[in-house]
Amino acid sequence: MKLSDFDFDLPEDLIATRPARPRSSARMLVADGAAILDRHAYDLPAFLRPGDRLVLNDTRVIPARLSGTRTRGEAVSRIEATLLEPRADGTWAALLKPLRKLREGETVRFSERLSAVLEARDEGQARLRFSLAGEDFDAALAEAGAMPLPPYIAARRPADEADKEDYQTIWAERSGAVAAPTASLHFDAPLMAALAARGVETTRVTLHVGAGTFLPVKVDDISQHRMHAEWGEVTPRAAEEIAATKASGGRVIPVGTTALRLIESAGADGAIAPFEGTTDIFITPGFRFRVADGLVTNFHLPKSTLMMLVSALMGAERIRAVYDHAIAARYRFFSYGDASLLLPGGIGAPLDGKAAP
Repeated sequence: MKLSDFDFDLPEDLIATRPARPRSSARMLVADGAAILDRHAYDLPAFLRPGDRLVLNDTRVIPARLSGTRTRGEAVSRIEATLLEPRADGTWAALLKPLRKLREGETVRFSERLSAVLEARDEGQARLRFSLAGEDFDAALAEAGAMPLPPYIAARRPADEADKEDYQTIWAERSGAVAAPTASLHFDAPLMAALAARGVETTRVTLHVGAGTFLPVKVDDISQHRMHAEWGEVTPRAAEEIAATKASGGRVIPVGTTALRLIESAGADGAIAPFEGTTDIFITPGFRFRVADGLVTNFHLPKSTLMMLVSALMGAERIRAVYDHAIAARYRFFSYGDASLLLPGGIGAPLDGKAAP
């Protein structure tokens, strides 16, 4: 397939720069087999059955954007850093702007408490060793850093204090992501209570979303694209819970493409199994889904790997109709935008009995 097969025209004013408040008041498009319904995130329990299981990514976004200075004699240069991932040797991979203004061995000071030395550079990336480690590093980073908003938001406004809460899920626990699993941002305490009352189960997994999630596909033949690798874990308990749901006839519905990619990586041999390591799974039309029966997700960028993923789940023609409807109905797109519930097998009929006009 060609990259152009996943392109569409999106009006810029549909790109959300702030989330809905409260979180579960965001709109939600339900693609139920052949039907398209206009609802809200708080309606999700009506489309799930007792015994269904939502899979939640519990990664925690770190405030990975840092602004600092490099001093060389009397010359002071401003340096912007975006942390990418920690390395086994205790350093961090990072993007620095402008990288050319920093020499190996020089120090960038980000705050009174936090500084870093450039140890090496490799293919446009920097390797930084920070002055602090462990909990001291986490505390200093929380003070000095800003949330790493996606480029399409950062181009419209800078990150602020509100983003430190808005760009974090309510169940975020394990630090390591530099981008949020944004479908999860629609969930709040009232919605979780309603899901529990409905008899919907939840399981937590971890996939640390990397900055590579925003990298564009640069080849026209998508089979030539190579995905970035991200670290994830499906614990033995999580695998058992998911397997039990499948065995009892319940549906497994990941919340977000990150959770979906992880459980499909863990189910590559035909059945869900514990998993720990990196995954670079690339899901395109023709992919055989072994674990996921549906998906809660936001609306994605044209020509992105995530458009390819939802096309694989729903079918390219079907997802085109879904996106045409979303644009015509003025759903809000991307990380802070609205939600969709994609059910390729359908639910037979809308459980609330109301079809969209």
